[in-house]
Formats: sequence, structure tokens, C-alpha cells
Amino acid sequence: MGSDGKAFTAGGGVGNATSVDGAVRFLDEQGRWAPSGDVAPFRAAAEALNVEMLRGFYREMALTRRLDVGSTALQRQGELALWIPSFGQEAAQTGSAHALSPKDTIFPSYREHGVALARGIDFVDVLAVLRGNTYRGWDPEATRFRLHTIVLAAQTLHAAGYGMGINLRRAAGNAEAHDEAVIVYVGDGAMSEGDASEALVFARTYDAPVLFFVQNNQYAISTPVATQTAVSYADRARGFGIPGYRIDGNDVIATYAVTKTVMDRVRSGGGPALIEAVTYRLGPHTSSDDPTKYRDANMHAEWEARDPVPRLEAYLRANGTHDAFFEQLRRDNEAAAMDVRERLLALPDPPPSAMFDHVYSDPHPVMAAEREWLEAYDTSFVQADD
Repeated sequence: MGSDGKAFTAGGGVGNATSVDGAVRFLDEQGRWAPSGDVAPFRAAAEALNVEMLRGFYREMALTRRLDVGSTALQRQGELALWIPSFGQEAAQTGSAHALSPKDTIFPSYREHGVALARGIDFVDVLAVLRGNTYRGWDPEATRFRLHTIVLAAQTLHAAGYGMGINLRRAAGNAEAHDEAVIVYVGDGAMSEGDASEALVFARTYDAPVLFFVQNNQYAISTPVATQTAVSYADRARGFGIPGYRIDGNDVIATYAVTKTVMDRVRSGGGPALIEAVTYRLGPHTSSDDPTKYRDANMHAEWEARDPVPRLEAYLRANGTHDAFFEQLRRDNEAAAMDVRERLLALPDPPPSAMFDHVYSDPHPVMAAEREWLEAYDTSFVQADD
């Protein structure tokens, strides 16, 4: 909250959704401690981070990127149907994920690989979905990390509804419900969908404990953010009666500090909120995309200079972290990437009939007939070989 008692809006009045001007920041592009002028509400959370905690953030950010590179190679080698890079968005994901309570529920889209790692999810389980070995991969109840949502912005409605459910449990006297809130990750492109606006209305109307975390990576596939919105997403949130906070999404300290502060307020009954993490997708939208056909090379170079991984590395080096740490981390990440690759390739292929298992929750005559046809078709090949 600001000193006047009103909800603090980071970057309030900053209409340009493509710029980091006015966004909350603690580290500059060279990794130097250089807080922006509006960090007062978040300074305590930032200063609570010690070097060892930041080394942990760096480990996960670097691992996320190494696994990203390895997954791209797997797709190019025909081992994945599709790969969705998070290259360049590691700080936004790792910082926000570690600001959450273990009891908070996460609704991802499909690019939140750093968040999945922070929740302890085996990366093989993430890749198995994109390889077609499984529909699910991980346990969404045990991890409180819900399944990937491919349909743009559908997860925002899921999150709003789940948050409304938390309020109902609180009203019914469920003490544990007071320890839980919801965060939903959504991209700038998905914010143009009607579902996102409906979710914001429901969350505000019912004071659902939901934090909308917008990763503004500048492009909805090939559509630039300037074509999607006339103002920043933090400013747009205010139109729904929701406080909006604008952060430098490539600064992991700012991401952690703002998310921690805002999420604590949401969890304690302060109602919904929105954070716009201004970042950049350094890689393609997916492995099916060629960003050179629509991205400006000069703009890309400017964002490469703001890369969140070397930014945090520079800060760690300036604060006593030596070469030995980074070299050991490089070896550990290489070993981890090879382990993920080997275990993924060793997964057994699912039987073709498995495609029918989760179409309907109850038995369905059409599914039963199609399954019988497929089994008879497969059997005919066996009989022909005999």
C-alpha cells in the first residue's frame, strides 16, 4: 500500500507496454544494485534475500536454460512433437515461484518450465507430455502445480474459480483455506482473450485470492504487444478494480520481492492483484516458429543485453561468488540434462488404445466401439504375420 492508503501501482500511468521504464527494479542491466525510485513497498522482501538464496535462484535459472537447449535438440531429432522454450524468461519464473507458499496453487499456461522445476517436478514428466507418452506427467494435487493449458487464457478462469472455492471453504470454517492463495501465469497474447477479462471480473467481484502474473514477453507469436494493448497490463488491471504492479521481469530480485509482497496481501484477504513482468522471449514461440520473420534485429539485441541469467551472474560475482561455483554448476547442469535425455528416451511407448482412456470420465459407446475397431485392426496384422 502507498503512504496515502491507496493500492500501490508500480509503473502507474506508464502507458507503454513495450518499455521497462517505470517498472520496479533492483538490479540494472549490468547486474549492479540500483533500485528504481518506487521500490519502498518491496525493499524488505528484497533485502531478506541473502547470497546463498540468490545462488539457488541462479542454479535453477541456469538449469532451466540448459534443459531448454537440450529439449530443443530433442525436438529437432524427432523425439518431441513440439517444444515451447522459456529462454529469456527465467528470472520472471524462478523469482515468482520461490515467492509462493508451498500451499499456494499454481495454474500455468505451457511455458512455465522454471516454475515447474521450483515445485520439484521431474523435467522428464514435463517432456513426456510433449513427447506423447502421457496426458498428465505429474500429480497436480501433490505438487499444487496444475496441468499445462494449451487453450489460451482458459487457465485464468480455472484460477478464478478455484480462488472462489477457497473463499467458500474459508466461509465454511476451513482453517487451512486461510493459508492458500492462487497464482495464474498468463502471457500478453492470452490477455487479449475474452476469458482473461472474464476471469478478472469474477476475481474482483468475488474478492477471490488470485494473483494474475502476466509474462509480457513482447510477442503473441508474431503479434507485437503494441498491437495488443494501448496501455500497460498493470494499468489495465485498474480498469477492473484490481491493483496492478509493473516489474522488470528480467530482474529476479524484483520478481521475487514484488511477488512475495503482493502474494502475502492476496493470501491474507486483500483481494486479487495483477503483476506485469516486462520481459522478452529470446527464443521462438515454439519449435514451429521462425521469429526472424517478424522480430526487429535491433530490438532483439537490446533485449539480449538485458538477459536475466548473466545479469544475476554479474551480481553474484560482485558479491563474492567465484569461478569454481559457476564451473561446478555447469558440470552439474550438463549431467542433469543428459540424465533427463536418457530417461526420456527410455520411456515405453503407450499402447495406441490409450488414446481413448481419458476422453470421457464415464464409459461412452462411441469410444468403446472405436477402441474395439482399433484392437481388431492391430490384431489383423499379427494374424497376417502368422
